[in-house]
Amino acid sequence: MSRNKVRRRSSEIHIGFQIAPMIDVVFVIMLFFMVMAGKVQKEQELNLKLPGSMPPEAPVDVIEETQISVMETGEILLNDEMLAEPADAKLAQLTATLIRLKASSDAAKSKIVCTIIASEYSQFQRVVDVLNALSVAQIENVTFEVPVQ
Repeated sequence: MSRNKVRRRSSEIHIGFQIAPMIDVVFVIMLFFMVMAGKVQKEQELNLKLPGSMPPEAPVDVIEETQISVMETGEILLNDEMLAEPADAKLAQLTATLIRLKASSDAAKSKIVCTIIASEYSQFQRVVDVLNALSVAQIENVTFEVPVQ
């Protein structure tokens, strides 16, 4: 028999290490971690005053956090206290309260951070009305939040 006509058994054939399936597995693992990296939530900083002594030369910025909730019914809540009915378009009571809050914050030399928590189904005009009230009160540090349901 000649060499070309000799047939080898499949158990005798060694084709070597296959890299293509390994690359496929690595790409699937990378894809998994890339997708899951987008789901990671950022931790928020908690500004807490802990007991103890601090050096007097280190000034501490005090931040007052205020929440304004815009309900889907049109009601406006300031720190869970209702300050505007759905029919109140000018938000006079909210504006007056925010002006007093800004004045007391300036007197205490602290900063106000106002978070607007708007319901997913609330009207956009109500959020604009709240922004107008914040503008009249000259409160500049404003953030938005949509509650997860």
